[in-house]
Order: sequence, then structure tokens, then C-alpha cells
Amino acid sequence: MALKLVLIAVFVLDLIAFSLAVAAEQRRSTAKIATDANSNYCVYDSNGATGLGVCSFLFLMASQILIMAATKCLCCGRPLRPSRSRVWAIVFFITCWMAFFIAEVCLLAGSVRNAYHTKYRPYLSQNPPSCETLRKGVFGAGAAFIFFTGLFSELFYVSYSKTGDGFLPRDTTGIRMGSI
Repeated sequence: MALKLVLIAVFVLDLIAFSLAVAAEQRRSTAKIATDANSNYCVYDSNGATGLGVCSFLFLMASQILIMAATKCLCCGRPLRPSRSRVWAIVFFITCWMAFFIAEVCLLAGSVRNAYHTKYRPYLSQNPPSCETLRKGVFGAGAAFIFFTGLFSELFYVSYSKTGDGFLPRDTTGIRMGSI
């Protein structure tokens, strides 16, 4: 029962983070050049993508904290019994953290860059100002890696739960190698 609750909670948090990242990609700011009496300057539209990107960042972080707390981050919990599930748990653990890191960097960098607007006014200049905005696809890349993080974290949790209680039964037959 606890397995299903954790999986559902992680799925919902990842789904919210994914949706917010896609919405941030759709609402990233754009700029237009406006002309005044003697100068050209940039006019930016509303900045809703920054808040959506930060919320997506926080929901993904909450999802990762939940899955790592449930498994005790693989290193602080019970010892894992040697099996195929343990190998897959370790592989999914590493890929989950790599995808999480890339997603968080995309979301954070996209939010920061989207919030930055240049206040550039060249007076009596022939060249128009450079109205820099966020490149298309930064929040989209974050959304893709949110999907991969959710997939690998849930596969990690299922593999981790299949490793058993971690303690091998003591076999009294044969020669045992112990501490001297």
C-alpha cells in the first residue's frame, strides 16, 4: 500500500512540474523595438514564465525529496540483497539523479534568463537595440527531463522495493569467512 501511495504522489508532483514547464515554454517573454523621439528601446511583454518555471522547479524538487526520503537515498537505508533488482535500482538511481540535475538546471536557468530584461537605449544610434530574450526550447528541455526524472525515479523505487529485506539468511553449512 505504501508503495502505491509513494508512486502516486511522485507521479502527481512530476505531472504538475511537467505541466508548469510546458506552460512556461508557451509564456516566455518576447520583446519588440519601440521608437521614442530620439531613441529606440525594447518593450517586453508580461513575465509569467518566470513564476511558472520556479514553481515547476519546486514541484520537481519536492518529488525528488519524496522519493529519496522513501528509499533513504539508497545509501543510508537497509543493505540491499545482491540480485538483479539491486543492479537495476543502482542504475535507475544514477540516471534519476542525472536527469533531475539537468531538468533543474534548465528550469532555473530559463527562469533567471527569462526574468532578465536589458534596459538598452542607444541615443542617436543607427543600429537597433538588441532585445535579448530566452531561447525557444529551454523550458521544453526542462519538461523533457522532468519526464525522464519521473520515469527513472519511479523505476528506481519499484526496483528498490523488489530487493527484499536485505538480510541474507544465515547458512550454517560450509566454511564461513569471518573477521579474525
